Amino acid sequence: MLSIIKSIASADAFNNFITAVIVLAGVLIGIETYPSATERWGGIMHVLDQIILWIFVAEVAIKMTAEAPKPWRYFRDPWNCFDFVIVAACFVPGAGSYAVILRLARLLRVLKLVRALPRLQLLVSALLKSIPSMFYVTLLLGLLFYVYAVAATFLFGPNDPLHFSSLHLSMLSLFRVVTLEDWTDVMYIAMYGCDQYGYSDAMIQCTQPEAQPIVGAVFFASFVLIGTMVILNLFIGVILKSMEDTALEQELFLEAERLAASGEDTPDLISQLSTLSRDLEALQGNLARIRHQLDQRGGGFDTPDQE
Repeated sequence: MLSIIKSIASADAFNNFITAVIVLAGVLIGIETYPSATERWGGIMHVLDQIILWIFVAEVAIKMTAEAPKPWRYFRDPWNCFDFVIVAACFVPGAGSYAVILRLARLLRVLKLVRALPRLQLLVSALLKSIPSMFYVTLLLGLLFYVYAVAATFLFGPNDPLHFSSLHLSMLSLFRVVTLEDWTDVMYIAMYGCDQYGYSDAMIQCTQPEAQPIVGAVFFASFVLIGTMVILNLFIGVILKSMEDTALEQELFLEAERLAASGEDTPDLISQLSTLSRDLEALQGNLARIRHQLDQRGGGFDTPDQE
């Protein structure tokens, strides 16, 4: 019996069936946003919703049973923990104030597609691994916003109270600028003054018009150049690097599984590969330090090609 359950858990047909159920769950949640459809088909949709929920419960039970005699190994996989939390959240009581929470929990079922589609799983893994690096890029962007927002409040606040009357409003306006959403309108108000541009429908707020053509152009051009062209592109670079690393790790994992299936000594190969990788990184670090020391002493560093 246990062998049958293990074969079911690893079967492609079973995984494809679960994927189809996930898609159906997402479609049902979308239909429920239409009140007319809910009034007409509410009973059938409720029955289908319960069937889908218990299919997900059966999926968790099958996968945990397949890990027998150590079912707790099911939770070693973070994606299994993700599935389990989503299914458990669907059992939150739906009465009273918990109705909204129940709807949100049911909506989380759609996220199970992340587990069902390997390529999507790769993207999510890459995004999660890039979070530490993205934190520092976000911190750098936050510092840029703060400095420019303080300067904008002092420089343009009296002339443009709609966008720069306070620090938090200035930061929100700069977010609009960094996303390039009609940012030239904000710049032109600073360059030509609120009495000449942008305040035709709110002239009552234009109490201290002041045209600053040079300051306004330099301020917004530099902010767009640094914020949009440089720092935001760092996010793309960090994510691409994480995707490359994740793809490489997946390839190594699949190769290790292939070697294990073929009976080769996989642990020794992986250990040797890790040791060689560390030695290579250490050698590159030592070579960089030697180059730096030679540069400081004014000496050259001849490579075999230069001799």
